[in-house]
Parts: sequence; structure tokens; C-alpha cells
Amino acid sequence: MATDNGPEPRLPDADDIGDGRRETESERLDRNWADVLQELRVVQAGTQILTAFLLAIAFQPRFTELDQFQLFLYLTLVSVSIVTTVLSLLPVSTHRIMFGHLLKKATVAIGDRMLRAVLVGVSLSMIGTAMLIFDFVISRQAGIIAALVVAVIVVAFGFTIPLAVRKAVSRLDSDGVRKG
Repeated sequence: MATDNGPEPRLPDADDIGDGRRETESERLDRNWADVLQELRVVQAGTQILTAFLLAIAFQPRFTELDQFQLFLYLTLVSVSIVTTVLSLLPVSTHRIMFGHLLKKATVAIGDRMLRAVLVGVSLSMIGTAMLIFDFVISRQAGIIAALVVAVIVVAFGFTIPLAVRKAVSRLDSDGVRKG
């Protein structure tokens, strides 16, 4: 008959870094890999929808009305969006290739870098798409303004605020903030 005698005994190779996780390096890597995959799931759908939207534009009757700048911007956006979509799929193939070779740390590192590249690609695609749509529908000036507004939002909410919070927390509790 099992009884609850308190917390589970500490594993001999567990690394308690002060956050209460009490996990081995292998468990931490597994958790980090699961986090990378979950984050990719979130951006993958949006990336694929944006790419499909951009590809469908070329088959619309008004596509022939694009000027040279708009056509260049469109082709650049399609290229960035396709590369971003491909990058969002590559961590899975990386995992498949490296699976069973005790390379989890490298797999997580590669997945993290690919995810960061995907986030940059998604950001550029959204900024450029806003520019293209406002440029085509309203004016070049409106396109530039729309691109700048989206860029400010991406930089503020995607980079500046998280970095400021991380810095503030690390100043308050330098031992409690770590990577991993």
C-alpha cells in the first residue's frame, strides 16, 4: 500500500537549479525540445496561412495592376514566406536525422536557432504584407506607415518588452534567472 511520505526522493543525477524542477540534464533537454516544438506549432499555422494568402494573390484579376515596386515587394514576400515555412518544418527532419545518436543537446540548439529564424521570417513577412496591402489599396505613403507600425509592434512586443523584463528580473534575482 503506497503512502505519501512527502516529496519524491532526489535522483542522484538530478540538477536542482533553484526553480524546484529537480530534473536531469536529459530531462531538461527533453523539456526544451518539447518547448521548441510547441512554439513551432504556434507559428507554423500562421506561416502556412500567410504563404497561401501570398500565393493566391497572383491568381487574382487585379494582380496585373501591381506597379514595379509592388511586384518586387510581392516576390520578396513570397520568397521570405516560403523560406520561413520551410524553416518551420526543418527541426522535425533534424530530429529524425539525429534521433538515436545521443545528440539531443545539438538537436535542441539547432531547433532553437531555426525557430529564431522562423520568428524573424514571420515578422518580416507580416511587415511586408502590411506594406503591400496598404500600398496597393491606399498609397505608397500608407504602405510605409503600415509597415512601420507593424515593425514597431513586432520590435516592442517581440523583443524589447521581453528583454526588459528579463533584465529587470535578473537584476532583482540574478540567481533565479538562467538559461534552460
